[in-house]
Amino acid sequence: MTAIASGLLRRMKIAAEGCCHGKLDAIYAEIAKLEAQNSYKVDLLLICGDFQAVRNWRDLACMARPQKYKDHPDDFHQYYSGEKVAPVPTIAIGGNHEASNYMWELYHGGWLAQNIYFLGHAGSVLVNGLKISGASGIHKDYDFVKGHHEKMPYSPSDMRSIYHTREYDTRRLSLLSSPHIFMSHDWPQNIDKHGDWEDLLKRTGQLKPSVRANKLGSPPLMSLLQSLRPKQWFSAHMHTRFEATYPHHDEHSASEGPALGSSSNSSTRFLALDQCRPDRRFLEVIDVDVPCPKDTVSISFDPEWLAINRALNPWFSRTQAQPPLPIELEARNMVARELEWVNANIEKDENGDIPVEGWQRFVMTAPTLGSDGDVKEEQPPAYTNPQTVSFCKMLDIEDKVNL
Repeated sequence: MTAIASGLLRRMKIAAEGCCHGKLDAIYAEIAKLEAQNSYKVDLLLICGDFQAVRNWRDLACMARPQKYKDHPDDFHQYYSGEKVAPVPTIAIGGNHEASNYMWELYHGGWLAQNIYFLGHAGSVLVNGLKISGASGIHKDYDFVKGHHEKMPYSPSDMRSIYHTREYDTRRLSLLSSPHIFMSHDWPQNIDKHGDWEDLLKRTGQLKPSVRANKLGSPPLMSLLQSLRPKQWFSAHMHTRFEATYPHHDEHSASEGPALGSSSNSSTRFLALDQCRPDRRFLEVIDVDVPCPKDTVSISFDPEWLAINRALNPWFSRTQAQPPLPIELEARNMVARELEWVNANIEKDENGDIPVEGWQRFVMTAPTLGSDGDVKEEQPPAYTNPQTVSFCKMLDIEDKVNL
């Protein structure tokens, strides 16, 4: 660990990784190599999607991916079964190549395996006081305004639409105060204009039509970047490394009302990372000062995010139709009231935190590889994950995931 005084971790080394594609062993090996070469210890790993949390053959049947890439479940099943344990605390989001059935079990976030935490379809946590927020999936205009209607067994269409970002999830994220780090799979739209886009096109010619038409990336993510103003933004998806600096001007209108917190960041550093393959630039290690020094890495719930979930859960739709969401000022007032409820009703530890493990602990819900009878190309039943049940119980909200 990086900067320790009186036994407390005051600065963390955080590694960010692009598309995982199930290659956990290679990612952790690369971190170990960097640690040996540079005589440091990585404290936290962030994985920006295409995680591919495949537990067994039947999970592969729920992944939108060409059949030729479904000949083996890759590494994750060994971490799920407990044969291996992640050597670095890991936070992941989803992309557009996922075992979507497992990600849906943990829509609100939860442990995919020991020491590997999924932020959910959208989410925000505190790591030693450091606010890390994120959005899973990719943007498609035609699904953005729909509800989360997909149910198992997934049709070929549902297998893709389930990882398309929704207005409901983006709106919840917009009500946060500024995070230090934001994670997404997709890029914010036109972020390429704030870096060396000409070099980007030289390296990735397939992006040229989108760049030329000013359509590269997700419009809702750019709106979040402008409103949340995080210090650092990590993305993946395009299978290339790309850096940009987005300058923040006076982008808030007076009609939006005050946010729960404000950001003094004058710019956001954007970094997209490649997929995990040899000779690709898929990993970046940064140093970050932490607000709450502790003797180890600790993941806690973000009280703001809990309040947002309590406030907007009535608008969480499980049909194609998404009811109109509350206007900005009304939503922020609702969140402020629910934050009072969170502070009054959810027990905190001696540090004033709500540790995730106080409510969520990893549990296997599906058979491990080899114990599932080697059934292939057949979708599994829907599993109820106790972590989701516990999350909803903590907030005293209806569990709409397990309808």
